[in-house]
Amino acid sequence: MESLLITVLGIIAGVFTTIAVLPQVFKVIKTKSAEDISIWMFVCLLIGVGSWTLYGIVKEDWPIIITNGLSVLFNGIMVYIKLKYSK
Repeated sequence: MESLLITVLGIIAGVFTTIAVLPQVFKVIKTKSAEDISIWMFVCLLIGVGSWTLYGIVKEDWPIIITNGLSVLFNGIMVYIKLKYSK
């Protein structure tokens, strides 16, 4: 039972940290403005979630791989949008 609880807690944490950036991505796409976005924050996030993804691959831990892999995608989109819409 304890193992199941730990697994569920890990999945919940992974899902929420993965989707946390989506409202910002949608807002920037909608407004076509990224002036108030810190590119350095998203670069740091990319490095962090990219490292977590590699860690998950080494450990063969699919929840870590999937949630952080998606985070790499979402944060990468944010960096691209920031560069595209910056003046």
